[in-house]
Amino acid sequence: MKTLPENYQPSTDCLKDKVIVVTGAGDGIGRVAALTYAQYGATVVLLGRTIAKLEYVYDEIEALGNHNTAIYPINFEGAVDKDYEDMAIKLEQEYGRIDGLLINAAILGPKTPISNYSVDSWQQVMQINLNSPFMMLKALAPLLEKSGNGSVITTSSSVALQGRAFWGAYAVSKSALQNLTEILAAEWDGTIPVRINSINPGGTRTSMRAAAYPAENPASVPAPEDHMPLYVYLMADDSENVSGEYFNARQ
Repeated sequence: MKTLPENYQPSTDCLKDKVIVVTGAGDGIGRVAALTYAQYGATVVLLGRTIAKLEYVYDEIEALGNHNTAIYPINFEGAVDKDYEDMAIKLEQEYGRIDGLLINAAILGPKTPISNYSVDSWQQVMQINLNSPFMMLKALAPLLEKSGNGSVITTSSSVALQGRAFWGAYAVSKSALQNLTEILAAEWDGTIPVRINSINPGGTRTSMRAAAYPAENPASVPAPEDHMPLYVYLMADDSENVSGEYFNARQ
C-alpha cells in the first residue's frame, strides 16, 4: 500500500496540455478532480449520465479561465462495447490522444445480506462498477498509448482488499476492479507507455458516503479536496515510473 510522497508539491502547470477523461465528473470526487485537473492546465473531458450536473461543472471550469473543457454524456448502466468504441473514435478525432483517465463513476448498491440481494441490483452494480471500466479501458488504451506517457487511475476501496458483511456487489466489484488494475499494470509493463494505479479515497465527504453511513457527521471525514494532491501526482509526469500500486488517500 502506497501513499503520496512526503512533501510533494505539484508545479502550477504540471498538467498543461494534457487531455484527461474523468468519469462520474458531475459530483463528488469526480467533480473536484475535474476542477483540480483544469486548474493545473489540463483539458478535461467530463463523462457522466446527468447532463445538468456536467454542465454545472463545465461552467465552474470555464469560470477558472480554462476554456478547453468538453462534455461527453454516457449512461454507464446501459452502455455497451460499441458505445465505448464510438467514444474512442470521437476522442481521437477531437484530440488525437488522451493522456489520462480517471475511472471514478460507481454506485453503492443495496447494503444488505447476500441472501436478500436481488439479481437485478447485483447486475446493475457490476455493470457500472466493473463492466463499464473494463470496456472503457479496452477501448481507450490505444489513445492512452499515443500519449507516450499515459496514466490511468481506478477508484478502489478498503472492501476491495477485505470483504465486509452487507457490502455485497459493491465490495465484489471493487475487488475485481482492483484485480483488473493489477493485471493491466503487469500486461502494460514494458509493452506500452501507460501506467495504471488505484486510489482508495477512504471515508470522504460525498453523497455515496452519506448513503452508506447516514448517521455519520459529514464534517468528521475529509472533503474530496483534501485528496487532490494524490490525484494530481498520479496524473502528472511526476509519477511516470509508478504503476500497479494501490494508494491510500488517507495517510
